[in-house]
Amino acid sequence: MTYIVTENCIKCKYQDCVEVCPVDCFYEGENFLVIHPDECIDCGVCEPECPAEAIIPDTEPGVEEWLEINTKFAAVWPNITRKGEQLPDSEEWDGKPNKKELLSENPGKGD
Repeated sequence: MTYIVTENCIKCKYQDCVEVCPVDCFYEGENFLVIHPDECIDCGVCEPECPAEAIIPDTEPGVEEWLEINTKFAAVWPNITRKGEQLPDSEEWDGKPNKKELLSENPGKGD
């Protein structure tokens, strides 16, 4: 099992989860974070830290697409180990449905 980041992180990217990860398995895109599934140790400390409730175990039903997205972008986006600034309009996007088409494939800055 691993934890994955799902749709509600898109355009929110709060990053509270990054601060608590003991193995630094988060990777940063322009408007989304992902967890590297091969690096995640399944400790679960990130899940309750996400204000957007966008982090879930990969054992939840129907999350295969998000596991693929996390795997794909963790291989090409920069690692992030410290909380950066959240997106300026993140609170407006939190909880909005159907954000997948807004997922930018551009990498973030990393740290």
